[in-house]
Amino acid sequence: MAVKGITRRWMLNSLGLILALLVVIVFSFSFAVRSFYYSGVRQTINGSESSLNGLFVTAKESPARFLAAGRSYVENFQEKERMELMLINDQGEIEVTSTGFPPDKGQPMPDYDQAMASEDGYGSWIGKLSSGENVMAVTRVMYNSANTCVGGVRFVVSLEAVDRKIFLSVSMLVLVGILVIFFVVVSSSYFIKSIVNPVREIGDTAKRIAQGDFNARIDKTYDDEIGELCDTINYMAGELGAAEKLKNDFISSVSHELRTPLTAIKGWAETMQMSGQMDENTMEKGMRVIVRESERLSGIVEELLDFSRMQNGRMVLMMDKIDLLAELDEAVYMYRERAISEHKHLLYEEPEMVSPVLGDKNRLRQVFVNIIDNALKYTPEGGAVSISLKEEPGWIHVIISDNGCGIPAVHMPRIKDKFYKANQTQRGSGIGLAVADEIMALHSGKLDIQSEEGVGTTVTISIPTIDISKETEEPEQEPDTP
Repeated sequence: MAVKGITRRWMLNSLGLILALLVVIVFSFSFAVRSFYYSGVRQTINGSESSLNGLFVTAKESPARFLAAGRSYVENFQEKERMELMLINDQGEIEVTSTGFPPDKGQPMPDYDQAMASEDGYGSWIGKLSSGENVMAVTRVMYNSANTCVGGVRFVVSLEAVDRKIFLSVSMLVLVGILVIFFVVVSSSYFIKSIVNPVREIGDTAKRIAQGDFNARIDKTYDDEIGELCDTINYMAGELGAAEKLKNDFISSVSHELRTPLTAIKGWAETMQMSGQMDENTMEKGMRVIVRESERLSGIVEELLDFSRMQNGRMVLMMDKIDLLAELDEAVYMYRERAISEHKHLLYEEPEMVSPVLGDKNRLRQVFVNIIDNALKYTPEGGAVSISLKEEPGWIHVIISDNGCGIPAVHMPRIKDKFYKANQTQRGSGIGLAVADEIMALHSGKLDIQSEEGVGTTVTISIPTIDISKETEEPEQEPDTP
């Protein structure tokens, strides 16, 4: 369908335009050539006709004297090979011709009628004789002093040779036009083929990609716009393949993350249900596991909901003037017991006071919790996670560092991408950092990650103070007071 469509459009547009232009050129050229040759014939006739001015000065006083002088002129006419000369009497009849043959008195003479009607006594005509020959005829009638017509002379030139020249010239032009069209068709067909074949290949490859074959690639033939399109589609296929792999890894990871707490909750619930009598310590242990895993399950679900809101642009912030230090204190407090139980050090340098910020306290606390959780997760026993807060003009920086395993350099460019996990062995959905980065972007802040494999990771959470935030926002209109 693509070949036919492109070919049809080209035939209708390009070739049609060329044909129309060629027709115009042929007609214009034929008209110009015809005018050129016919003008030459007319000049030849005029040259012969001009010799009559002195010849019939005295002879045109009477029809008889005119005919006598005219017969002599016709008999001695020097241009017999080029044209025919006719002598016309005062009655409009042909008396004698330079051919020596009896005149055809029945042939049309529109030029004579025109000469009789004109003031200067001249008339011309281009047409066919009764024999079918195409001719040009020029007639001049003469008058005596009493303004009475005494006769006339008529020059007739055959246009057959001229018409052959015209036909030959036009035929050569048409032949050149046909050769041009042939060249255009051949070259354009090759050009169209160079477009259609890659487009067809692009279409086939796109179908394969749409069907899930993300390894499909297009061979780049030309370094042009089509080549750029091939590169773009190949890049798209690669990105889709990577996204598909991340999605599958995400589904697998989330399934595992959901299954683990559900298994624990179900196991302890069944144990507590089946046991007739259970000691208080075992019961308390089971309830702690159920509560802990329920909270973990709730956190996973909430993280998925946040990601869904982020993807759909429905993440709404409840902005207010908040004390960032208080939210950070609460997040650190949540992980003190966990750090102790995992034999890790949680170091927190708390400043005395910081400037207020404009933000959503729950979302900012979520960011702190996510980063601290990751730091503890990837820090080995005996390791340390340090948390500090630093203020500079216009900004507050929360710095969370660990001396854990670090992140390999190859993973750093994509560490904040959705579904991406640098370490597939650790629990997690792979969307926590993506959500945290989106939250900071909504606060006009930044989330910067610096890491070295085997050394540790430092995450800097930057948020503008309330004065900077106000500069980027439109001023609120106060409500009208009644």
